[in-house]
Amino acid sequence: MGIPVKLQVFEGPLDLLLHLIDKNKIDIYDIPIVEITNQYMEYIRTMDKKDMNVMSEFLVMAATLLDIKCKMLLPVEVVEEGEEDPRQELVEQLLQYKLYKYMSYELKDRQIDGERTFYKSPTIPEELLEYVEPVDLSELLGDLTLPKLNRIFQDVLRKQEDKIDHVRSQFGKIEKEEVSLPEKLSAVQAYVKQHKKFSFRKLLEKQASKMQVVVTFLAILELMKMGTIQISQKDTFEDIIITQTENEVSEEVEIGEY
Repeated sequence: MGIPVKLQVFEGPLDLLLHLIDKNKIDIYDIPIVEITNQYMEYIRTMDKKDMNVMSEFLVMAATLLDIKCKMLLPVEVVEEGEEDPRQELVEQLLQYKLYKYMSYELKDRQIDGERTFYKSPTIPEELLEYVEPVDLSELLGDLTLPKLNRIFQDVLRKQEDKIDHVRSQFGKIEKEEVSLPEKLSAVQAYVKQHKKFSFRKLLEKQASKMQVVVTFLAILELMKMGTIQISQKDTFEDIIITQTENEVSEEVEIGEY
C-alpha cells in the first residue's frame, strides 16, 4: 500500500517558481534555469490533471521554461553588445508577482488587525456637549485698539476694491424680457386694421427690442397663415409691403402650430 503524500497547493506557476527559488536559496537575478526547470517539471508530473484550466497555466510556464533552457544550452558564437538575457522577462514577471504577493500579505494583516479593534460609542453627557467656553474679550483683543481695528478694516476694504473689474462693473444687468405672442398678435392685428397697407420694415423699427422684433415677425407669419394679410415685394432687397385682405380680423385668435 502506497503512502499518501499531500502536495503543497500553489496559486499559479509564478507562485511555484518563487517557492522553488526560495527553497533552493537561489538568486532571483541569476536563476539556474536547468535545475529549476527539472524541479518544475517534476512537480507538474505529480499534479492532479483533472482541472485542465489550472493545469493549462502550469503547462504554458513549463513551455516557457523549456524554451529558455534551450536558448541557454545552445552555444553562442558571437555575443552581441546589449543582447538580452533569455531569463530577463521571466525575472521581471517573478519580481512583479513577488511584490503583489507581499502586498496582499500586508493587506491581510491589516484586515486581521482591524477585526481585533473595537470602538466604544460616545457617552459624553448632553450638558457637556452643549457647554461653550466663555470668551474673555480682553484676552482675545490683547493690545488691539479702535484705531488699529479701523486700519485693518480700511485695508480689507481697499483689497476688496482692488478685486473689482472697473470695466465689467460698468456693464448693465441683462434682464429677461417677457413677450407674449398672443398679446403681440392682437397688437399687430390692430395695427393692420388701422393702416390697411404698410411697410414691414417700419413695423419692425417701431419695436423696442430684439425680442419684440422676433415676436412681431412670428405674429406676421401667423396672420399670413390665417389669410388676414398679404405680402408683396417688387424687387429683391426692396421693402416688403403688407396689405390687409378682405377677410374679417377676429379679436381673439387661436395660435396654430408652425
